[in-house]
Amino acid sequence: MIIQGGMGIGVSNWNLARSVSTTGQLGVISGTALSTIFVRRLQDGDEDGNIRRALRHCPLQKTVEKLLDRYFLEGGRKAGQPYRLAPMYSLDSSDHLISLTIIANFVEVWLAKEEHTGIIGINLLEKVQLPTLASLYGAMLASVDYVLMGAGIPRAIPGVLDHFAAGLPTDLRITVEGDTSENGHSVHFDPAQFMGSPAPVLRRPQFLAIVSSFTIANTLVRKASGRIDGIIVEATSAGGHNAPPRGKSEFNERGEPIYGPRDEPDLDSIRTLGLPFWLAGSSTGRLQEALDLGATGVQVGTAFAFCDESGLSPKLKRAVLERCATGTVSLTTDPKASPTGLPFKVVDLPGTVSDPEVYNRRTRKCDLGYLRHAYQKPDGSVGYRCPAEPVEDYLAKGGKIEDTVGRKCLCNGLAAAIDLPQTLSEEEVEPAILTAGDTLAEIHHFLRSGRLSYSAADVLKYILAQLRPLPAVP
Repeated sequence: MIIQGGMGIGVSNWNLARSVSTTGQLGVISGTALSTIFVRRLQDGDEDGNIRRALRHCPLQKTVEKLLDRYFLEGGRKAGQPYRLAPMYSLDSSDHLISLTIIANFVEVWLAKEEHTGIIGINLLEKVQLPTLASLYGAMLASVDYVLMGAGIPRAIPGVLDHFAAGLPTDLRITVEGDTSENGHSVHFDPAQFMGSPAPVLRRPQFLAIVSSFTIANTLVRKASGRIDGIIVEATSAGGHNAPPRGKSEFNERGEPIYGPRDEPDLDSIRTLGLPFWLAGSSTGRLQEALDLGATGVQVGTAFAFCDESGLSPKLKRAVLERCATGTVSLTTDPKASPTGLPFKVVDLPGTVSDPEVYNRRTRKCDLGYLRHAYQKPDGSVGYRCPAEPVEDYLAKGGKIEDTVGRKCLCNGLAAAIDLPQTLSEEEVEPAILTAGDTLAEIHHFLRSGRLSYSAADVLKYILAQLRPLPAVP
């Protein structure tokens, strides 16, 4: 009945997902930027040994040895030493990067599933296309149970899962801005190339599409490349990326997009699709209501994001919880922050990128590149650009100046939020950015008696307590 949201970069880590899964609910890891998280954890020395323990179970042992030689630092980095970067993805990513991505996803899922029989899902973004095939394959090697995907219309993913389960190669069409070629562009992945021929037959995970409207849900059901197993219906109050308002764009006095009745999901129509569905966005206190509306349950993100087991920096977590306890926490739906162009919810917190002084002081750069856009150059070749990169670089690549205004580097900011910031100098590291849903202020429910922390179990207990007792059997 409860799906734990797959939040941010490393917020929904294996520890949180495992904690939820062992209670009988669906624990979910975030698959976004796992290649970066993996190499940074190794460079910090893998103090608890979790990564190296998982790696011993990975079927790609020769590649594992190469990755450890390249990234692992016994005892961790020296003070002020920057992280060594993983390569950035492209249409022709190297075998090294593909292998790294497979193994990073394998490790996160394997750790989440270690020593229990609960179910684990992985959450990926349709907008982050280039790592998708390798990410899915790595997760499936570790027997992931569910794949969740939103931030777009993931029509191709069910078919990809079918192919990988059968050990077959597959292609994924990649969006290239300005593409005028007849056949478009795609990335190709052949399991046999990395696993040896023939590739193993794997169990196909269930696929849950995250949608904001009946229109998108209906399109997926009719046009997806394979079976859709369920739908997560996400309201505009959910954290992270939101769908833009339908119709003419209007903004309030804070510059936030204004949503109206047209943006409310049509649950009557969604029920006609005949698929299990879960409600997401301000759903922590809505389990019984969701069931009464015909849903299977709810997806909850924000309450889990700030619990003990999440990957958020303890310092940042405490700063937010202190504001929740005193009723001073605030949140902005920023229409410009994300390089994707989608509205993105940002927690207002001093010292983070939400602070104008911090944002203006930061030197713009693009060195992780997960949200880069592929675009077609005048000569027909493909280039990559990001509205959050240095403005002069973006303009030189044919970008528009208005696209750069207010853009924030989510890749670096979200990595910093889980205490994996890039070191810029001995005195400076990348600043963090935090995201949450509209129910952030309601976290005070978990902070009674002066507490400034709570567990995933506390969240689950609170959600399940809303259920009406079953009628007595005569």
